[in-house]
Amino acid sequence: MTKKRVKNINFRLKPHALMVSVPVSISSKQTVQAIAYRVPWAIANHPQVLERYKRKNSALAEPTADTPLLLWGVTQSLTLTHDEKVAYYRQQLNEVMPSLFDKWQPVVGAYANEMRLKKMHTRWGSCNTRARRIWLSVYLPAYPVECTEYVIVHELCHLHHPNHSRAFWQTVEAAMPDYKRWHDMLAGKTGKLD
Repeated sequence: MTKKRVKNINFRLKPHALMVSVPVSISSKQTVQAIAYRVPWAIANHPQVLERYKRKNSALAEPTADTPLLLWGVTQSLTLTHDEKVAYYRQQLNEVMPSLFDKWQPVVGAYANEMRLKKMHTRWGSCNTRARRIWLSVYLPAYPVECTEYVIVHELCHLHHPNHSRAFWQTVEAAMPDYKRWHDMLAGKTGKLD
């Protein structure tokens, strides 16, 4: 539990913790009552949060040498070590990234100053809104190219909204109406890719 300059008591259920942000003005008694009220909710929703966490971690896990090489969602006949796969994915992404940003920046109405690739294990992309720098995961070429396009759109939309507010998701949907399909695929909700 942390005391913050917030208006309401906020709960965030993590795989192994219930995070609570409490306004500075709230008393200890009110805090205890609010937490006691939310514990049943946390217990009821914990299995779903844990499953989502496991799915996300398995989707972002480094591919091993014995896993099939996927390129843009299609199984390839190449057999590569992990390091070779990362280099291959980096090369493939470097080739398409400029044209994908050229395609989506005018649609979103936001322009990045810099685009880079990174071996990210917990996310598919990130955005530094101040520097207007977007990072993409080198593992994206394992999925259909539309997944990479979705991540680009998602990160570009953060240049308009540096959060995941309703306005942010409306901006994503306005730019890419079918974004949920690609979002869900990256989140592991649509099953195995082939």
